[in-house]
Amino acid sequence: MIELMDTTLRDGEQTAGVSFNVSEKLAIAGLLLEELRVDRIEVASARVSKGEEKAFAQICAWAASKGCLDRVEALGFVDDGISVDWIASCGGKVMNILAKGSLRHLETQLRKTPTQHFEDIKRVIAKAAAKGIRCNLYLEDWSNGIVHSPGYVFEMMDALKDSGIVRFMLPDTLGVLNPWQTADYCGLMRARYPSLHFDFHAHNDYDLAVANSLAAVGAGMNAVHTTVNGLGERCGNAPLASVVAAIHDQSKERTNIDEKQLIHVSNYVASISGIRIPGNKPVVGENVFTQSSGVHADGDNKGNLYANALLPQRFGSERTYALGKTSGKANIIKNLDKLGISLTPEQVKLVTQRVVELGDKKETVTAEDLPFIIADVLKGDTGAKKDNIHVVNYSLQLAKGMKPVASVKIKIHGKEYESTAPGDGQYDAFMKALWHIYESLGMTHPVLADYQVSIPPGGRSDALVQTTITWNTENGHFKTRGIDSDQTEAAIKATVKMLNIIDNMDNIIK
Repeated sequence: MIELMDTTLRDGEQTAGVSFNVSEKLAIAGLLLEELRVDRIEVASARVSKGEEKAFAQICAWAASKGCLDRVEALGFVDDGISVDWIASCGGKVMNILAKGSLRHLETQLRKTPTQHFEDIKRVIAKAAAKGIRCNLYLEDWSNGIVHSPGYVFEMMDALKDSGIVRFMLPDTLGVLNPWQTADYCGLMRARYPSLHFDFHAHNDYDLAVANSLAAVGAGMNAVHTTVNGLGERCGNAPLASVVAAIHDQSKERTNIDEKQLIHVSNYVASISGIRIPGNKPVVGENVFTQSSGVHADGDNKGNLYANALLPQRFGSERTYALGKTSGKANIIKNLDKLGISLTPEQVKLVTQRVVELGDKKETVTAEDLPFIIADVLKGDTGAKKDNIHVVNYSLQLAKGMKPVASVKIKIHGKEYESTAPGDGQYDAFMKALWHIYESLGMTHPVLADYQVSIPPGGRSDALVQTTITWNTENGHFKTRGIDSDQTEAAIKATVKMLNIIDNMDNIIK
């Protein structure tokens, strides 16, 4: 069984622009330990800030109440016991000592001899033991050390292997290794010290962090380090979801991770970190279980010919089929089946042609657009009515020191309704006024789950912007998009599109 040590709350927080507050750190720690079942988490660096101290203390208190305090770790330094006192004062029980794993770092940064450095480390270990704190050891810049000064690395290991250190952690600090080097050098450490526990810590500067982690596992490392979504300084660390999938599918080893929680945890961390997940991010990206080609959809219909071991059901997701210029009838049928819409073969052909035409124009087509496309292409054949809901007019008022106010007049199936409401922003005020109307009519409405604005390169103030809104309903979630030179107007267009989708669905679904 391979251990996973996740360092999102320590190394991951070194991502430029990312800083978690106390409650966010506590929430992430709970998700990692209880939902994902990560073996260990590294959650803080000693002496960084008062906020870091408060967060670490609260995580330790929570972990102690759950009986898992031994799985919570903090980075400490060779500082004559100051870090030990900081960790102890917060209730911590595990310290990851940051030591110099290359001769160049030792001589240039610390200006000490190896013997001096080793004695300093031993004093820290002794002080930690006196306070009931167990120690692991980071050999910082180990990857360069094992390449350029292996004698120093072995001297360090020989000096400290019997000092009480629980885990020796081997970082590729600058992300310089490739998988073949990782396998060789990790294998060398394992062969020379067969009884010791080794962790491997990858960085992603050459986009090799996952491959290197897998190579380390193959070479006999006991644990690998990850971060959620690959957060970390520069190019980041090894992404947790990808490492787990690679170990499970590309090696004989297993982990304790609950795969079904990976997407949920990744999305949560993305939302509070502000670092969005790319659509093509393996395992957790929005598009990774999406087939675009009609040939692929047809192959899936005929025996899952285009499926691999990364089945979406493993991760609590499902296969989807994109709509665009590469769509074939199989894509259309897959989406119609999901919506519960039944069409004749000739009708499917006409709808497919229109979807391809729209894709050729670079227009974004989603499954939620299909009812409109059907109504437009087939006219009255399906009984669908298009655009039964219109915004007649609206007024948005914004004044310094006051909440924005929106007045909205909307037409629903030929009848007009009005409402006025304040909000935290102009669009929020518009939505509150709109929902007042819906609630007064006893009509249900979806909940806004995500709001994303895309602005084309160049930054012109008159450029068109695309607002993409994700809506949650009782039957799942869907997205609508609006385009305008004004961001609020684009959001309102996306909202009106959503209202008509919901209104039209009952007229088309059979």
